[in-house]
Amino acid sequence: MVARITTPASMQETLNYNEHKVKRGVATCIAENHFPRPVHQMSFYDKLEWLQARNELNSRATTKTLHVSLNFDPSEALSNEQLTNIAYDYMQRMGFTEQPYLVYRHNDAGHPHIHILATLIREDGSRIDTHNIARNHSEPARKAIEENYNLVRAENKKQTVENIPAQLVKMMYGKSDTKRTIANVLKQALNMYNYTTLAELNAVLKGFGVVADRGNPDSFTHRKGGLLYRMLDRNGVPAGVPIKASTIAGKPTLGYLEKRFAENKHDRELPRLSLQVTLDRILNTHPATLDALITALAKENITTVLRQNTEGHIYGITFVNHCNRSVFNGSEIGKDYSIARLYKQLGQNSKDLNSQHHDQHLPHGPSILEQMVMPENELTNIPRELLNKRKKKKHKI
Repeated sequence: MVARITTPASMQETLNYNEHKVKRGVATCIAENHFPRPVHQMSFYDKLEWLQARNELNSRATTKTLHVSLNFDPSEALSNEQLTNIAYDYMQRMGFTEQPYLVYRHNDAGHPHIHILATLIREDGSRIDTHNIARNHSEPARKAIEENYNLVRAENKKQTVENIPAQLVKMMYGKSDTKRTIANVLKQALNMYNYTTLAELNAVLKGFGVVADRGNPDSFTHRKGGLLYRMLDRNGVPAGVPIKASTIAGKPTLGYLEKRFAENKHDRELPRLSLQVTLDRILNTHPATLDALITALAKENITTVLRQNTEGHIYGITFVNHCNRSVFNGSEIGKDYSIARLYKQLGQNSKDLNSQHHDQHLPHGPSILEQMVMPENELTNIPRELLNKRKKKKHKI
């Protein structure tokens, strides 16, 4: 079992995140604690008003909300009753026995997981201290629950359960059937990640060795709203015959993707806040260079993509968080995370950086994403050139 703890700024946004999943049919509110009525008798506003009423008892506290996700191994078939018992056990060990909280089962990933939304404000108006709560309370609770419920232990897993094992091979042009392998990649990537533009989706797909291409603006494909998928060679350059989206299983056309873009916009706030917290933590260690920042993010399983124009100048930065499967441009996280502001924080000259950096930055060694798409026997024999940053070459279809 893997536990993830965040302390969001907004109770309403966090509740809306979970309730929106319920509305979409990919989550269920399975339990409540210290609410006046059972969950099936409460509306969104009933839940919100009860939680906010408790939070209003303390006007001084800035952090009043706790949001926990408990993630289980894909092999564990857990019923709602079992998940509810685990949630109650975990929260009791965390010191939240008397606190109002809600338990949601999410069904939008390849592993069982629940989200627990709680208030940090006690009935007397005092606030539960969250300093070192993960180390002092969550970790002991996790280990005890793993033993008591005979769960797969987190220490025995080589990758976190948030990353769904994919039955894929590493995309390599000329070594696998193009159309079939592209279809396999799209089947996983389109459903796993939260993206809102074609550029954000491509930031993910390039990690699998695939790119979605609309063609040149004056091309027939672009003018007719078409979309092509292509494999990339080991230099990150499109290679081979492009495959029309309409001929691939599931028909991942531009129209289909645009619907996904719109749907994904509703589930962005919590992943954005999580990424912001990670960036702030790393920036507070004062990395000396942009490369140092990228390396530190890679250790957190976050891939960094530097965007360049046709003249080779870096104009933007994109982060792919493989832990919660979300993609964000720096400016979307906040003004301080745009490439220009990051340059300023790091004290670097943007002209010098433009001469040093290329389009794609990958971790030095197989990331969780790479492990997912590589055959098992290739994990320790990865050609170094596949892991190095590469400059995107102009290619016309």
